[in-house]
Formats: sequence, C-alpha cells, structure tokens
Amino acid sequence: MTEGNLGQFEELVLRAVFALHDEAYGAKIRKTVADATDREVSIGAVYATLDRLERKGYITSWQGEATAKRGNRVKRYFRIEGSGEKVLKRAEGARKKIMQLAIA
Repeated sequence: MTEGNLGQFEELVLRAVFALHDEAYGAKIRKTVADATDREVSIGAVYATLDRLERKGYITSWQGEATAKRGNRVKRYFRIEGSGEKVLKRAEGARKKIMQLAIA
C-alpha cells in the first residue's frame, strides 16, 4: 500500500481509535472527537471516515456480540494497525517541523 496523507477529520478519528483501544466503536469515537473539538460531529461522517481509513489499511474492524440492550444489534469495533500508527507519527512529525519554523 502506498502511504498517503490524512485529512484533518481523518486524523482526529484515527487518533480517537488509537486512544480508545478496545472501546473504539462508532458512538464512542463520535463523542471523543466531538468533545476534543468542541463541535457537533455526525455519526454518518464518523462511519464514512472509518470506512475510508479501513480501505486505506490504517484500521481494521470486527463485530461484537448482539445485546438486548442494543435491540439485538451488534457493535462494530475498530483497531488501529501498524500503518495507521505510522501515518499518525508522520503527521505529528510534520506538525512539529512547521511549528519549529514559526519559532525560528
């Protein structure tokens, strides 16, 4: 896979998946991003981004068990992959380099 760049929202969602570990599922990811940015975030935008990140190979997903509490619906969980961690580190490195230019 060719390394790509992340859009701002993609980076936020990917960082949320990384931070949430085994609790990374749609609603919790949406809340994490919304709380961090202090703005409304639609669940549709989150799932579209998660699908895109998965196609890029940065995350993988799996289905949890259905529960009565959720009307017998399953949760879709997400996990960051090595390539996802790598692209986050590159983004952070680029951000630091730019900030160093501002200080110089």
